[in-house]
Amino acid sequence: MEVLVMITTESSKTNALRMAKLLIQNKLAACVSIKQIFSIYEWDNDIEETKEFEITIKSKPEFKDDLIDFLNKISTYNVPQIIYKKYYSEMKYYDWINKTI
Repeated sequence: MEVLVMITTESSKTNALRMAKLLIQNKLAACVSIKQIFSIYEWDNDIEETKEFEITIKSKPEFKDDLIDFLNKISTYNVPQIIYKKYYSEMKYYDWINKTI
């Protein structure tokens, strides 16, 4: 059984927590994990180094487009990182996701 795992980032813990709670409240995610990371990337011809918060969203594959729209609306970034993949899940976890959202 397939589940959707989508990853995005936010610039602060406050923004990440806000996003996670909205995803759960709007029934777009069954679970959201947040961890602090350190990112190095190019932006406007400069190399940036910054602390960020990685947000891992566990959801249903059929919610992919709704999640992308939602994240583009609420992200504080001009170009939010939105990457995703479908994974096979153990049946109990799959059932839990489907009962939760």
